[in-house]
Amino acid sequence: MAQKHGKRLAREEVSTLDEQWRSAILADDIAAMDKLLSDDYLGITGTGQAVTKLQQLDRMRSRSIALTRFDVSDVKVKLVGAVAIVTSIANIDGMMDAKPTHGSFRSTRVYQKLANGAWKLTNFEATRVHNPRGQAAIEAASQVR
Repeated sequence: MAQKHGKRLAREEVSTLDEQWRSAILADDIAAMDKLLSDDYLGITGTGQAVTKLQQLDRMRSRSIALTRFDVSDVKVKLVGAVAIVTSIANIDGMMDAKPTHGSFRSTRVYQKLANGAWKLTNFEATRVHNPRGQAAIEAASQVR
């Protein structure tokens, strides 16, 4: 019973951090993002670009990523030891790399619990969903099985 309680608390903590991450992107809050990302962070953007923590913070400083809408749905948190894997669908509007962007992206965020007990975002990956309605039909069919 204590293990289930611990997992529930860990999921809640990671979910809170994930919301802070989303809010930091929307608010261009570089200080919050700096605290959330691990020093060895590696992100894969929706265009396939690999970015380190320093590069991600620089992208925010230069406003090469500036979102005006960042809505998430279908959020799932999976715990594996000291690792939490968060998946979701994000609907975004804004600018990325000086180009207007909007659409749906399926993304994965990996959080790692450090020795000091703090969770840090260590990996991110986003893939554009080209046909959100088709994707919803696929997901509904897979749940019927």
